[in-house]
Amino acid sequence: MSFLKKYWAIAWIAGKSNLAYAGEVGSRMFFLTVILYIFMCLWKTTFANAGATNFAGYTPRDIIWYLAFAECIMMSSPRVTPLIDEDVRTGSIAVQLVRPLSYPLYRLASNFGEQVVKFAVTAVAAFLIALLFAGVPENFVTGFLFALLVLPFAFVLDFLGYLLVGLCAFWFEDTTGLALIYSRLTMIAGGMLLPLELFPEQFQVVLRSLPFAYIVNGPARLFVHPDAEALGMVLVNQIVWIAILGLAAAAVFKKALNRIALNGG
Repeated sequence: MSFLKKYWAIAWIAGKSNLAYAGEVGSRMFFLTVILYIFMCLWKTTFANAGATNFAGYTPRDIIWYLAFAECIMMSSPRVTPLIDEDVRTGSIAVQLVRPLSYPLYRLASNFGEQVVKFAVTAVAAFLIALLFAGVPENFVTGFLFALLVLPFAFVLDFLGYLLVGLCAFWFEDTTGLALIYSRLTMIAGGMLLPLELFPEQFQVVLRSLPFAYIVNGPARLFVHPDAEALGMVLVNQIVWIAILGLAAAAVFKKALNRIALNGG
């Protein structure tokens, strides 16, 4: 129990500290408003020009709420890679390693606490904008509960992806470029810019075999189209990918520790 308390305290402190910077929160809300407004206008025009009432089961209201939820996930994702870069570059990682904490779990707890608070704050603004433009979605309560069930796993999965990128700092001087590639892959292959259901079927098969789909598309689709079978499918895939990426991160971290020893600490 004391083991969990340590990481719970780290997550709690990270979440509270994120609320201390009102200016950063305000700028994030402003950026979110502008982005959502642009996407909503774009999709309304697309539906109007096509003379369609839905695309792949998505009505204009569904699309707006899907985008709102997907944006909340993407904008709340803390970037852990610069922190790992700095720890490795400055040598402070050596201090972190002598603490009675697992470095990856420490970063996970801090990341998770920050992301939960960021998502909650971002969701308030995003949902107000979506309500203004689209009204209340169907099955709002059920969809929200289903999405909340898979969100923690989506956060952990996203963290593991960034952790693997960040650990590359032991071999590369700077992982900024790799982190940018990863974030863009999450946006496109994860279905933030366009729901995966609107991709050609052959591409959908490929995209759903990747972890990105269960970071963004899975939770966002469950929010607008809650379904018990889909919920189970998303959870299973998230757990499988968390296991795969977790084992990969553990192996890379072990290799990284060997590099520290080889370089004399």
